[in-house]
Amino acid sequence: MPSTWPQPMDGMTTPRFAGPVTFMRLPQVEDASTLDIALLGVPFDLGTTNRAGPRHGPREIRNMSSIIRRVHPVTRVEPCRLCRVADVGDTPTNPADLMISLAMIEERVAEIRAAGAWTLCLGGDHLISLPILRGIHRAQPGLGPLGMVHFDAHSDTNDSYFGGMRFTHGTPFRRAIEEGLLDPARIVQIGIRGSLFDPEDMDWAREQGVRIITIEEFEALGVDATMAEARRVVGEKPAYLTFDVDSLDPAFAPGTGTPEIGGLTPREAQRMLRALRGLNIVGADVVEVAPPFDHGGCTALIGANMMFEILCLMAEARVGG
Repeated sequence: MPSTWPQPMDGMTTPRFAGPVTFMRLPQVEDASTLDIALLGVPFDLGTTNRAGPRHGPREIRNMSSIIRRVHPVTRVEPCRLCRVADVGDTPTNPADLMISLAMIEERVAEIRAAGAWTLCLGGDHLISLPILRGIHRAQPGLGPLGMVHFDAHSDTNDSYFGGMRFTHGTPFRRAIEEGLLDPARIVQIGIRGSLFDPEDMDWAREQGVRIITIEEFEALGVDATMAEARRVVGEKPAYLTFDVDSLDPAFAPGTGTPEIGGLTPREAQRMLRALRGLNIVGADVVEVAPPFDHGGCTALIGANMMFEILCLMAEARVGG
């Protein structure tokens, strides 16, 4: 690791409640060409159909990420020694216009990817995954449709809401499959649960080949078998990772827009993310942290820790790739 690489502020020198508020207390930089992995905030929630608030997620995740230290406690991975990592600020958004915001997010992600950096994005509602995927493919047109590991309470493959709204946080992966951004045969969704609008809500996704692991199937399989299945589905080709905090039970993550009881524990989520080591994860996001509904910052703290787990996976993939 060259001495010029960005490093987190040392918590043994400067207290973690002091100093600039950035992801993991890393430097904030403008030029993504100096980086391998860019940590990017996406303060957007115009796709929300229930409780709004994820537009405030990046700021509060930054705040709670001050607790993150340099070294993974289990794998001993030090992502900032493997790769050049920094906070690149937030994407521009238009808080009054959904379609303009989607174009702005796509543009910023494409700009960063074209500069040579992979993106780990912090949202924001789950619709942000669509412009992020568009931006990745715009910058790297030869990449081909990506696989995806998707942690969520909801499949997010509905067609439309409210009589024709095709762009909401419940539709991003239907649009991404239709646009050829994702390969449905290489998508696995984990933790799906909750009541449905219609008995056929997830039929379209299954018909395309998406592997849906409901919370009931996860409980029957256990962590190890679930992740063996996830690895089988995604394979070795490039894949995206998206983590919706509502995959967790609201007892642990109340600060989210569409909470569903009976979800994962943070410990199970950590184990599953760690089981993805070695996959070719080329981009990722953590979404749906809604600080207005949080208690004591616990959901944002979970978001920050999931970010760190994913950053370690991406750093190893970037070096390996």
